[in-house]
Amino acid sequence: MTTGPNRILDDFARLMTDAAGAAQGVRKEMETAFRSQAERVLNSMDVVQREEFEAVRDMAAKARDENDALLARVESLEKLLAEQSKAPKAKVQAKRSPAAGSSK
Repeated sequence: MTTGPNRILDDFARLMTDAAGAAQGVRKEMETAFRSQAERVLNSMDVVQREEFEAVRDMAAKARDENDALLARVESLEKLLAEQSKAPKAKVQAKRSPAAGSSK
């Protein structure tokens, strides 16, 4: 057992070590409480998390690309349909013209 100033310094060092440990424990508790409160506030504000936002953004980009591809496909099919609808009319008019001329 130490006596005198060494004992006082040892006790003081032990006290400081314990105080630092206690302060660190309080800091961890405060961080946990702050995080919990911040999460509650953000959840009540209906704020989305970054991962959810990025997932929805990627889905929207994919949907936009698919929409553009479908638009191009519809336009090509409409063009093809327009060309096909013109061809039979020309054939029908060609058949009517000789018949109309022979009845005179």
